[in-house]
Amino acid sequence: MHSRHPIYGGTTVRPVSRRDFGKVAGLAGAGVAAPALLAGCSSGTPEKVRAAGAVAATRTWKVTGKALAGLSGFDATVKSFMQARNVPCGQLAVVRKGKLVLSRGYTWSDQASLAAQPTSLFRVASLSKPVTATAVLRLVQDGKLKLTDRAATLLGLSTTADTRLKDVTVLRLLQHLGGWDRALSPDVMFQDAAIAKALGIPLPVKRANIMAYASGRRLDHAPGTAYAYSNYGYLLLGRIIEKVTGQSYATYVQQKVLAPRGITRMRLGHTLTKAAGEVPYYSGYTGATVFDNSGTKVAYPYGAFNLENMDAHGGWLGTAMDLTRFAGIYDGGTTVLNAASIKQAFAKPATGINADGYYYGCGWQVRPVTGGTNTWHDGSLAGTSTLLVRRYDGLTWAVLFDQRQEGSAPSDGAIDGALHTAANAVKTWPTGDLTSTYF
Repeated sequence: MHSRHPIYGGTTVRPVSRRDFGKVAGLAGAGVAAPALLAGCSSGTPEKVRAAGAVAATRTWKVTGKALAGLSGFDATVKSFMQARNVPCGQLAVVRKGKLVLSRGYTWSDQASLAAQPTSLFRVASLSKPVTATAVLRLVQDGKLKLTDRAATLLGLSTTADTRLKDVTVLRLLQHLGGWDRALSPDVMFQDAAIAKALGIPLPVKRANIMAYASGRRLDHAPGTAYAYSNYGYLLLGRIIEKVTGQSYATYVQQKVLAPRGITRMRLGHTLTKAAGEVPYYSGYTGATVFDNSGTKVAYPYGAFNLENMDAHGGWLGTAMDLTRFAGIYDGGTTVLNAASIKQAFAKPATGINADGYYYGCGWQVRPVTGGTNTWHDGSLAGTSTLLVRRYDGLTWAVLFDQRQEGSAPSDGAIDGALHTAANAVKTWPTGDLTSTYF
């Protein structure tokens, strides 16, 4: 679950930060074969992986959903992206000044039985982070939590292994300043087997096991001194939400963040079972299951990581239009966050501002631009690639795919600049609103 660093949400400038999932999952140098081309999407289980060179000509292109007049460039952009990479299922929603102007499902598949709908559910991966950050900011707004509150105190974490853990605050977790650095130490969210072995317990590991393991290790940086993107930090934020509210993470988010926006489709995903309307996920990689000690090799999206443990940093399912509807909270005027909370979300951190001015705020990448601010987040898991962009001029879009870049395939990052180009090419924006069709 990575974060790209686009120029405007534009071209990737630090591709090393968007590492191949094999490296993140600890597979670097493990002799993982390059993925083959994949079959189209037809069910909630992985299709048989086709040999490289499987004939893409047998696939057909399908478009579902609605778009207002003059927006065909968006359809063409997604079609080009998906066909160049043989991505089976995609989804795009575009909002302009609060009005939903496009909500599409796209399919590039040889399976006649499936067409991705605008209402199909996708794993959103790290687009879960702005959702979690919103819930935390709401608790702060309501006086139930302070940004200066300390994670170890709130959660009863042992600081024996590294007393600096006492200095990890809620704000530092939100801004990825907690001190965990996956470039220096493995991301504990993908270390299930190592954690189970270290703790002497059978798989699957639970979130409490991950926390015990991580708390027993030294931080990579003193808290507050270095930006380093941390999935684990957002896992802790999910547990803080539960501790403070006495509710499950999902329940609090649904009640205080999603329901006020009329978002009812979003829910936490499951690794091995499919929600109604959920797309299947594709990866050429396999890995040992993390759900038992059998060592059974499984398709990577279906058991080589534990999505349930990733709830607050990468576990949500949703549609593109649910995500653009969620993002509207940050336009102001909703009951979810007030102007001061929104300002805090986009405030500069104490450190970690990049040379060209962008930085990670509270759950969002932020770039000051002429005319305002662009904010965005992306997400990546084996079988998932996602992007949510809020632009200074009142445009918001979300794009979701059920396959990510692997091996020698073209970069997923290209969709970012391509969608900006498509938006800039619209001569006259339509005035209608599709919101009532879907919400």
